[in-house]
Amino acid sequence: MMAPLIQLPVSAILIDVLSGLGFLTVILMFHGSAINRILVRFDRRTKKNLGLKQYNRVFVHFYISFVLIALIHIVEIFMWAIFMFRLDLIPTPIDALLFAGSCYTTVGFASDILPVGWKSLAFYISFSGLFSLAWTTSIMIGMTNCYKDAWSQKHNLDAP
Repeated sequence: MMAPLIQLPVSAILIDVLSGLGFLTVILMFHGSAINRILVRFDRRTKKNLGLKQYNRVFVHFYISFVLIALIHIVEIFMWAIFMFRLDLIPTPIDALLFAGSCYTTVGFASDILPVGWKSLAFYISFSGLFSLAWTTSIMIGMTNCYKDAWSQKHNLDAP
């Protein structure tokens, strides 16, 4: 026998959707401003260091930038966890963090513990993670090309 479908009022569905879209926007704006700040810093310092033939400094800036980018993603997971915990959607901070991390990385290892009426929030968390990780990948490819150029110049690989 099938369980009866739970009928949610339109206002509950609207709150879920608007909350998810709103916080998704907050996360993407945070991500964009943070990652672009790191990229501009990396580009500025890399150009200066390449001009001065300070190749090892380019490598250091590269690794520092990668660590900072990873920290941005961790902060975004924490932001989602705080959002859900503050709305009393998940009872403990650690459960909120594990659920947010599971959804954000799209690994899906945590059970769906969101209350009825808030189930679509998992989609918004996943979408923010997918979009942010794709954005990060494009930034990192450009940074890796700079790293490769510095490596080639340092080891005279461009010379005929």
